[in-house]
Amino acid sequence: MQKGDLNMQDFLIQSLIASVVLTVLINVLPRLMPNASRKLERNIHEKIEQAFAEDDERKAVGNKPRVRVFFPWKVMLAVSIILTVLVNLAGFVLH
Repeated sequence: MQKGDLNMQDFLIQSLIASVVLTVLINVLPRLMPNASRKLERNIHEKIEQAFAEDDERKAVGNKPRVRVFFPWKVMLAVSIILTVLVNLAGFVLH
């Protein structure tokens, strides 16, 4: 095996482990904080209902519909960058 192949295997293993950990966290956190989960769910439903109501109003007036973003893209981008850095740090520490 070449060194590049070994590095790719290490990366894939780390990526799979990170994916499993994130999946477990996403499934466990709502159970640990049920009130926060209910509040988040209620807020999402309210935003969706509000978006449909605004869309119906626009259609009635004849305005073009606009795209609504439900999740904050800046936060998702920041989390993605942080997770990428953490995976790379984990790979660096494990070598």
